[in-house]
Amino acid sequence: MRLLFDENLSPRLCEALQDLYPDSLHVRHVGLAAASDGEVWAYAFANGFAVVTKDADFRQRSFLFGHPPKVVWLRLGNCSTKAIEAVMRRRFESVTLFLDDEQKAFLALS
Repeated sequence: MRLLFDENLSPRLCEALQDLYPDSLHVRHVGLAAASDGEVWAYAFANGFAVVTKDADFRQRSFLFGHPPKVVWLRLGNCSTKAIEAVMRRRFESVTLFLDDEQKAFLALS
């Protein structure tokens, strides 16, 4: 599963979730620190990633443009990296089913 974690999430999530999401990267790992949403979207599209974000703008992009890339929107508010990790672990099956579904473009997790 190729997840691209957005700037608003900690790069430590890639290492913390390596066992479940082994091909995941953070935008900083690919030279997209402080990049625009459009640049992140284009990179994810071109490289087969799903974007994981807390940014509602990606939800809007998903509704406007469909997929790829798919978007996993974390509706968690202000919380720790450990809390985000816990949600990504707890919802692993939902994320997997979502990524495998050719019709779905957007998944909200809380």
